[in-house]
Amino acid sequence: MKTAQTELFDKPYPGRTLIAGMTPSGTHYVQVYWIMGRSANSRNRVFEREGSSVKNRAFDPAQMEDPSLIIYYPVRHWRNIHIVSNGDQTDTIYEGLQHNRTFEQSLVLREFEPDAPHFTPRISAVINTDLKQYALSILKTHDNDPSVCLRHSYSYNNFKRGIGHCIHTYNGEQDGVLKPFEGEPFEVPLFDSINEIADYYWERINKENKISLLVKFIDVTNQDIQFQFRNKLS
Repeated sequence: MKTAQTELFDKPYPGRTLIAGMTPSGTHYVQVYWIMGRSANSRNRVFEREGSSVKNRAFDPAQMEDPSLIIYYPVRHWRNIHIVSNGDQTDTIYEGLQHNRTFEQSLVLREFEPDAPHFTPRISAVINTDLKQYALSILKTHDNDPSVCLRHSYSYNNFKRGIGHCIHTYNGEQDGVLKPFEGEPFEVPLFDSINEIADYYWERINKENKISLLVKFIDVTNQDIQFQFRNKLS
């Protein structure tokens, strides 16, 4: 059985990771997202809030070499739908909602990232606060073969208090090639304190490769939003 320990904390490079779930008290929906990186270009990033959205930006713009695939909005929301993703498919989902496309219909328009030979999976999640439901998705290759895009989505018709479902980009590395995540999203713990969640994951993921982490709380009663950020560069 996959656990946070084996999948996230014992692995040096699970890659970009997202979690969607609910606090133990049931008072807040939760989204967690973090980025990792090994190149200087990837590590030159921080999260910052922009209204009700979050974007990443270059910590030192003079050191940014190539913004494609690494600068994007990981968090947006449209009305009752709260989006988190590991790339610019956030905007594809956001714009799709405005044109009455579902989460899955929008992601049919996208594939894994074009960063051969890794072909990094695109992972995404939405929380629907009206329906009290959530879904996760991964767009990936089969064993790094880019000839076919595998599109998997996982829908949950209710929340388990104190539990989040987690998915990440990489399953490991073989001969210098990062292999795509395998299996279904797995359960991880959540807490009633937004700071406790942020600290729990930030302190346990690989210190060398972590870059930035965010936690988003959505109040179940009034939809108020809170954020907590952890940035390695500050």
